Amino acid sequence: MARRRGLSARLKLALSYAGFLAVAGALMLAVVWGFLLRYVPDNSQGLLGVSPNRYLLVHTFAPAAAVAMAFLLVFGLVGGWILAGRMLAPLTRITAAARTAGSGSLAHRIRMKGRQDEFRELSDAFDSMLEQLESHVAEQQRFAANASHELRTPLAVQRALLDVARKDPTRDRDELIERLQAVNTRAIDLTEALLLLSRSDRGNFTRESVDLSLVAEEAAETLLPLAERRRITLDVTGEAARTSGSAELLLRMLTNLVQNAIVHNLPDGGTVTVHTGTQDGTSVVRVENTGPELPPELVPTLTEPFQRGTERVRTEEHAGVGLGLAIVHSIVRAHDGTLDLAPRPVGGLLVTVRLPGTP
Repeated sequence: MARRRGLSARLKLALSYAGFLAVAGALMLAVVWGFLLRYVPDNSQGLLGVSPNRYLLVHTFAPAAAVAMAFLLVFGLVGGWILAGRMLAPLTRITAAARTAGSGSLAHRIRMKGRQDEFRELSDAFDSMLEQLESHVAEQQRFAANASHELRTPLAVQRALLDVARKDPTRDRDELIERLQAVNTRAIDLTEALLLLSRSDRGNFTRESVDLSLVAEEAAETLLPLAERRRITLDVTGEAARTSGSAELLLRMLTNLVQNAIVHNLPDGGTVTVHTGTQDGTSVVRVENTGPELPPELVPTLTEPFQRGTERVRTEEHAGVGLGLAIVHSIVRAHDGTLDLAPRPVGGLLVTVRLPGTP
């Protein structure tokens, strides 16, 4: 926004210093007049007949006082200009960094040296903000690129199937329709997952009191047929754990966690345990499953969008779209909670969700 240019902060500070010195000098002159000169007799004999009278003292002192006041004013302006320049130098660096960031370059950092003061705190906070912005922008760019790739894949498959049907009219129509339906279902699931992720990121939902133990039981009941088909033992234990949030989003969170634990499990005879409870005023949900051992460096990346644990057992029946734990992380963050993932020593994963508790 265009604004009228005014006095610079450096000039304002210099004028303030000069004005302060001028006022201080004027006060000193007032003290001299009030406590010294007014007691000098204003007659031809002066004080005790030997000292100069008030008229001579005033006319002798006034020119020297005027010179001193002029010197204080000039000294205040010059000294104030220099001091203000030194004080505002860090602010100039911060302004230059802000302009650089405004032009699109987020990699620049101020990294101001020296002792801790207000400008150092401001520069450190600005560097931290730039670091978070750069990370967020890079994450959004990766997300957009991955989403484009994931959305393009089913569309490309659909086009290929349609091209085959057009070139080969004798091909089995039922098989073609079934494959098109499967590809279309995957595209719809991916789109709905992206919309849910965007909604949870915005935090645009109505909060209500939710019992996580009931939500966990509902999610387990919904996924029990899947667990039985894969011969997975699914258990829900614990006690009531109430929190404030969206029942729909929290159900999706638990559903994603349980489904993830079922799909990424042992080929046969695995277990999934869901435990709810409270700890120090916090509602806690733990989802633990068996499975192959996970590399520790793989676990932190599992909450990134479109990041799949390639080392984990998975089938095409429930291959997913790579957004399960990313949606969980987004929902937990929108509810002011924390999400911890830890590999189990004997294999599998332990996921711990902590949400603010309510009475």
